[in-house]
Amino acid sequence: MASIIIPDDALEESFVRASGPGGQNVNKVSTAVELRLDLARAGLPETILARLLKLAGRRVTQHGVLVIEAQAHRTQDRNRQDARAKLDALIAEAAKPPPPPRRPTRPTKGSKERRLAGKASRAGVKRLRRDKPEI
Repeated sequence: MASIIIPDDALEESFVRASGPGGQNVNKVSTAVELRLDLARAGLPETILARLLKLAGRRVTQHGVLVIEAQAHRTQDRNRQDARAKLDALIAEAAKPPPPPRRPTRPTKGSKERRLAGKASRAGVKRLRRDKPEI
């Protein structure tokens, strides 16, 4: 499959303050990244776009914008790379064709016989336990 190229005008990055522990730095520096992809301008094929919408779930807004947040790292650059990697992984997963539907199969004659033989054996064990004469 050909590589998918997202135009730069479809992407928008904004930096916000990250939540969680981090001391005084967390209150001063905006290190968390919010990466927004406008799906209408992304130029993705319809099949991939449909699978991407299903995979992304609640990360897609009502206006058709995919929002990816990254705040695992302490620097903007690492969070930016993390957000881009998350986007790449999501699009790569959507680009995979779905697996074919499962065809229902019937059990073979041998598997039926083995199952019934196991049931009979187990019933025999229980019968032997039950029919013990009392002393």
